[in-house]
Amino acid sequence: MLRRARGGRRVRNTRNVVLTVLLFGVTVGAWEAAVRVLEVPAFILPPPSRVVVALWRGFATGLYLPHLGHTLLETILGFLVGSALGFGLGTIVALSRWVEFFLYPYIVMFQSLPKIALAPLIIVWFGLGLTSKVINAALVAFFPLLVNTMVGLKSADEERVSLMRSLAASERQIFWMLRLPNALPFVMAGLDVALIGAIVSEFVGAQNGLGMLMQSMNFTMDVSGQFSILIILSLMGLVLNRCILLVRRRVLFWDVSEKAAAAEKEGIRV
Repeated sequence: MLRRARGGRRVRNTRNVVLTVLLFGVTVGAWEAAVRVLEVPAFILPPPSRVVVALWRGFATGLYLPHLGHTLLETILGFLVGSALGFGLGTIVALSRWVEFFLYPYIVMFQSLPKIALAPLIIVWFGLGLTSKVINAALVAFFPLLVNTMVGLKSADEERVSLMRSLAASERQIFWMLRLPNALPFVMAGLDVALIGAIVSEFVGAQNGLGMLMQSMNFTMDVSGQFSILIILSLMGLVLNRCILLVRRRVLFWDVSEKAAAAEKEGIRV
C-alpha cells in the first residue's frame, strides 16, 4: 500500500511538472505570436525571444552579476535586520500593555506611510550607498514581522495560560513554552511577505543594483533588458521564498499543516 501510494504520488508530481511546463510554453508561445502578428513595437512589448537574448547578453558580458550580488546583499541584510527588529518590538508590544498603549498609535501611523515616499529621505540622510538600501529593505520587512508577531503572541489560548499560571509557571516559562510556539506560524507567515525590499530604494537613487540598472535602461528605452531584470528579480524572490519554506518546515515540524504536508509528500494519508 505504501509503495503504491508513493508510486501514485510520483506520477502526480510528474504530471503536475509536465502540465506546468506546458502551460509556461503555451503562454510564452502565445506572447511571441501575438507580438509578431500584431507587429507590436519592441519598445512597448518585446517578444520573449528578445528578452532571452537580453538576459543572455547581460550575463555573458558580466553586466548583471555585480548588480545582482549588490541587490541580493541589500535584500538579505535588510531582511535580517528588519525581521529581527520587527520580532523584538512585536514581542515587547504584545507582552506589555503600557508599551502597546504608548507605541501602537505611532506604529500604525508609520505603517500607513508608503515606503517609496520615505526612500528619498533615507537617501538624503544616509547617502546612495549600502546603508540606505539596507534601511529601506529593513522597513519593508519590519512591519509584516511586527504585526504578525503581535497577533501570534496575543492569540495564545487564555485557558492554557491560566492553567500554566495555576501550576506556578513564570511569565518567562509561559512565553517560551506557550506563547512563542503559538506565534511561530504567524511569524513564518510574516517572513513570507517580508522579502525584496531593497529594490524600492534603488529606483529612487543608487550607485549599484538591479533597480539602478533598470532605471538606466528606462532612459535608453531598452525594454527587453528591463524585462530580463524583472525575470531575475522574480527568480531571486522565488529562491528566497523557498529558503523561507525550508526553514519553516524545520521549525514548525510539529504544526498540523506541516505534518499534513509532510505526510502528503510521503504518500501517507493522515
